[in-house]
Amino acid sequence: MERRFVTAKILTAAIGLAAAAPVVAAAQTMTPTQQANKMKMATEHLQKCYGVNAIGRNDCAAGAHSCAGQATMARDPASFVLLPQGDCEKIAGGSLTPGKA
Repeated sequence: MERRFVTAKILTAAIGLAAAAPVVAAAQTMTPTQQANKMKMATEHLQKCYGVNAIGRNDCAAGAHSCAGQATMARDPASFVLLPQGDCEKIAGGSLTPGKA
């Protein structure tokens, strides 16, 4: 009986570790700027708005460059700025999803 309990305990721990691994890996691959943006979005109720940035005035991007302040063109569809929720839809050219540069 005790052997089954130990085996079940080990199996449960292994499943828990396997489920947590992708979350830990994702957190480790985020840059400090990306982590700060994610925290700011949660605490200040902001959302990503693509295609409304000025040159060098973006908060980050969808794979176009490494991150903040590196947009090389204005209104870059792959770069975003963080705006209060609901504001992006009010801006001409603003999109909640990244476009192709």
